[in-house]
Amino acid sequence: MQQKTQSKLLPTESVWSGQTWRRRLLISFALNVNKRTFLKTMAAAPLAAWMEKQRLTNWAGNLTYSTERLKDADSLEQVQRFVRSQQKLRVLGSRHCFNSIADSRYNLLSVMPMHEVVSIDEAARTVTVDAGIKYGQLAPYLDGKGYALHNLASLPHISVAGACSTATHGSGEKNGNLATAVAGLEMVTAAGDVVKLSRNDGEAFRGSVVGLGSLGAITKVTLDIQPTYNVKQYVYENLPFAQMQDHFDEIQASGYSVSLFTDWQQNRVNELWIKSRVGDGPAFAAPREFFGAKLATRNLHPIAAISAENCTEQMGVPGPWYERLPHFKMGFTPSAGKELQTEYFVPRQHAIEAILAVEKLKDQVSPHLLITEIRTIAADDLWMSMAYKRPSVAIHFTWKPEWPAVKQVLPLIEKELEPFQYRPHWGKLFTMDPGELKSRYERLGDFVELAKKYDPQGKFRNDFVNRNVF
Repeated sequence: MQQKTQSKLLPTESVWSGQTWRRRLLISFALNVNKRTFLKTMAAAPLAAWMEKQRLTNWAGNLTYSTERLKDADSLEQVQRFVRSQQKLRVLGSRHCFNSIADSRYNLLSVMPMHEVVSIDEAARTVTVDAGIKYGQLAPYLDGKGYALHNLASLPHISVAGACSTATHGSGEKNGNLATAVAGLEMVTAAGDVVKLSRNDGEAFRGSVVGLGSLGAITKVTLDIQPTYNVKQYVYENLPFAQMQDHFDEIQASGYSVSLFTDWQQNRVNELWIKSRVGDGPAFAAPREFFGAKLATRNLHPIAAISAENCTEQMGVPGPWYERLPHFKMGFTPSAGKELQTEYFVPRQHAIEAILAVEKLKDQVSPHLLITEIRTIAADDLWMSMAYKRPSVAIHFTWKPEWPAVKQVLPLIEKELEPFQYRPHWGKLFTMDPGELKSRYERLGDFVELAKKYDPQGKFRNDFVNRNVF
């Protein structure tokens, strides 16, 4: 595992403000060039404009955070001290959210330097990790010890705590989202106290796992593990929509994890990805033709125009679970890189109706779309999960970075999905009315009360959660 890294802040300052940061960079620049060179540089390319481009953004670059006051913490004690010293803050993870759920106008706290495996409990079949560890760091370590997680998201670049706090998921009819693997949490409350929760804490635990960053700063997570396993991955091309409609259940049951990729053109699913566990029940036979789709003869990227070198191995080659369940390799740029993302969850029984409702909008959707992915997720009992108490189908949109146009399309999609009581992904883009969003979560009132217990003054709340949750 990687060694812990120290905070990059000066010992004499716990946080640099944006103004201080710019001033010091300007002075440093000036001290290292002569006056004439400095003036020429400022005239040719204003330093302020250059510095503006270096402001803190999310990974896709579509969101610039509202403050540069970022504190890196590499210990529980540092987290406690910082939380106690601030009136308002949010915890920032691996920055894979596309909306402002993790933003703050005041202070940001990062626990990403805390990325160690704390312990494995072989009797309980659990692993405890620091909150900042990424799945791409944890998974190979677990596999080396003979263990695995039940599932992974499409990319391994995300932090464990952040993914679980937003109910991020993979695919599979019987697979719950990543948060369903959480067996315990350690977090620092608004008062700076350490609270530990486990499944033995019942309702408080179920309300805290998908906490949306609003209960406290998570510092450790305990996850269920199982014996390691191998997976084979097959890709099919050009599945006719009519076949998908008639055989959706059979297609979804064909593998441990199944994904359908479509650009909504030519009445087809462009690519069908089937991930099958080796030695776990009947193996997928991988016929040359599957409900009209043709077995691919080379590795493919979900977006046809992009090279498959970023993608995990296909063609039925068996490999470790962590090198097959994600679509993208840890060491490469996931998906398209510069993009926007939206995702809506509908009840599993309405899958076909919902997919066909979106298909009607293909002329409005496709010009701005890179690809849509359709996945299934098992129901869970986590209060603020998008799959709370209902098996779900998630319809995911990876958009071109054209927010003004995408913003106009989202209400059209949401209107079509309204009859199915959709729930948007907490970390992705949507335009749903906050009042309507709140009505989709039957335990919302209980969650608000739980948040008040750990954070009475709303220290961890921001504009996003105040608008959409509180």
